[in-house]
Amino acid sequence: MTRPFRPLAARRLAAAALAALAMTLTSCSDNGSGFDRESQIGANPVLPKPAAYLVTPINLAKPAPFAKGETPSVAAGLKIEAIASDLAHPRRPYVLPNGDILVVESGSPGTEPPLRPKDFAMGLAFKYVKSGNKPGNRITILRDTDGDGSPDARGVLLDNLNSPFGVALVGGDLYVANTDAVMRYPYTAGQAKITAPGVKLTDLPAGINHHWTKDMVASPDGSKLYVGVGSNSNILENGAGSTERERAAILEVDRATGAYRVFAGGLRNPNGLTFYPGSNTLWAVINERDEIGPNLVPDYLTSVKDGAFYGWPYSYYGAHIDPRVPPQYQRPDLVAKAIAPDYALSSHVAPLGLAFDTAGALGAQYRGGAFIGEHGSWNRGQLNGYRVVFVPFANGRPSGKAITVVNGFIGKDGKARGRPVGLAFDAAGALLIADDGSDTLWRVTAGQ
Repeated sequence: MTRPFRPLAARRLAAAALAALAMTLTSCSDNGSGFDRESQIGANPVLPKPAAYLVTPINLAKPAPFAKGETPSVAAGLKIEAIASDLAHPRRPYVLPNGDILVVESGSPGTEPPLRPKDFAMGLAFKYVKSGNKPGNRITILRDTDGDGSPDARGVLLDNLNSPFGVALVGGDLYVANTDAVMRYPYTAGQAKITAPGVKLTDLPAGINHHWTKDMVASPDGSKLYVGVGSNSNILENGAGSTERERAAILEVDRATGAYRVFAGGLRNPNGLTFYPGSNTLWAVINERDEIGPNLVPDYLTSVKDGAFYGWPYSYYGAHIDPRVPPQYQRPDLVAKAIAPDYALSSHVAPLGLAFDTAGALGAQYRGGAFIGEHGSWNRGQLNGYRVVFVPFANGRPSGKAITVVNGFIGKDGKARGRPVGLAFDAAGALLIADDGSDTLWRVTAGQ
């Protein structure tokens, strides 16, 4: 039996990738274990000196599903239950005005080509720890027909989508942000399945899609859509030309015409887009850059100002220069205008979900604050994230230390039972958590 021919360069690259994988799946001396991660939570995070790596550390928690009847742990005064299981990679919940719950089931389109040994190693590592069902690329609808707070009817509202993530309902129009375009579908309250073909409102930056998630929210008056578009690289390894045009940004899309502009830039991978209740202030959680140390750079929560620049790729947390940016790409003019975000969440926690509690049904201490879903680290020796945290707010601003409210996604064996992604509040004020590690939608309510 003859083996398929592979060019020498490809064989060498694959061999280098396997060697890198073997090195990076083991613990490294600079793993962040001696660093106080709490010092990077809040308005003024501690920022250690940048580190340089010959090989990028990779430390992903291997999946080990929750046992039957097992759930994540919650803070005192709360309880949690699974209201939908065996989903197809749930990424984001969205609650309709009539109480129906939409669950976006999605995954990477796989359009990013591996160009370096590190890329092959990362691909192998992520396959090694992959769990759950294949992405559904659809939107499932859950309905509570008997009013007991738990959905008892389930169907597929939309199917055959292209790596969807963001959803927004404005009047009779349901907008879906696929990885390459915003689509509009006609929707009637109570509808269980949409059969009408969608109409493209606008294309979105796509191509390589290093960051493929495109989160979305409608403005309070419904005239605009805001779409997060992550960078096409970690730190310009794919160049600074067309591959990064209108990326690492939040776009403002005119809902009537589809025309858009860059609302704010320098945001490496913005997700969790939402307006603070009763205001026109947009907030988001941002996944910052990698490969500069286990404790750099802190991911963050921030208000997003029109026309603002937040640093990527040239600097972080204001004017802290990233030394890896090649000289030909450096922009001191943009570094000078880069503003620091509002609130650090610690390094590499990978926040993907954000929801403000307006009802206070979980307890008065949570009213008005922000819940954040942290998908979890992959590139530091000591795991970070893999939880849902709460940040208290006062007068529309973060006002205290983040606390963990949902935990236990990492078992005592160090394996991942699940990984929280998007968040939402249902009609009764309960917190919904999409978990793409256990393919479950969790519901958190008050009580024991």
